[in-house]
Amino acid sequence: MRLRVAFLGSSAFAVPALEALIACGVDVPAVYTRPPRPADRAHKIKRTPVHETAELRGLEVRAPVGLRDAAEQARFAELDLDLALVASYGLLLPEPILHAPRHGCVNIHASLLPRWRGASPIQQAIMAGDDLTGVSFFQMEKGLDTGPVLLERATPIGSDETAGELHDRLALVAADLVPEFLGALAAHTLVRQQQDDAGVTYAPKIGKDDARIDWRRPADEIERRVRAFEPQPGAWTLVEGKRLRVRAAHVVEGLEHQGAAPGTVVAMPLVVACGAHALALDRVQREGRKPMAADELQRGTPIPLGGRLDVATDGA
Repeated sequence: MRLRVAFLGSSAFAVPALEALIACGVDVPAVYTRPPRPADRAHKIKRTPVHETAELRGLEVRAPVGLRDAAEQARFAELDLDLALVASYGLLLPEPILHAPRHGCVNIHASLLPRWRGASPIQQAIMAGDDLTGVSFFQMEKGLDTGPVLLERATPIGSDETAGELHDRLALVAADLVPEFLGALAAHTLVRQQQDDAGVTYAPKIGKDDARIDWRRPADEIERRVRAFEPQPGAWTLVEGKRLRVRAAHVVEGLEHQGAAPGTVVAMPLVVACGAHALALDRVQREGRKPMAADELQRGTPIPLGGRLDVATDGA
């Protein structure tokens, strides 16, 4: 029997999975995605990456503002689906949507559940210093990422891997799992693994203020946060009241601070004292400028030895 599967996704993470779904030869009667929205000051309308891909593939695209409306739910039910495959969609699915397909809705999540339920699993895994992450296909239910895991694959996190790099790699892992998942679904060989509540951790949505560097933290923790926030929202600090993004950095151990306060430049071209050890800022970006190496920054508008970068304070 040819499976009838709707796809619900929005971000670039979901695109490889959509491509894999199409390549499997299933019937995809509709692709749901977030509505187009203004992308810049000129209010140019920008469609999601999934929207662009689906249209290029000749698929019907639906972009409702929400799925709580009874008429929208009835329209979804009329698709007569075997399954809805969901990846980085960005809208809540009410229970009538969850239960409409014969096999329900299955979400592709960028972590090994139950670790890092929520919106930012990739960033949180890097910040926490996890050695391992992966992709989970799980049955969606009313709770946040709480349903049984149907399929998963683990992968190590590189010691210098950024969130952007890990994001792209996990998207390909997810796509690679799509044929295996659909085959197991059709063959009725999927095993439902209930999540262990003892292992639950949460990954809340990350905003720009969360990416502000607190130099009182240990250097290794700050370095992980730099990688976790690259490329978005971007780790940042203040230099003379203006934002300086830190795009890449590495820990410098054993550097003698001579009592320097956290946030102080203690070596050149740009090594900054932290709560423990120091952090060499390898690549930075001033407001309105392109990213540059630290030595290039110091040749232009230098931050002097002994200069002080912003120290975040509680409630800042």
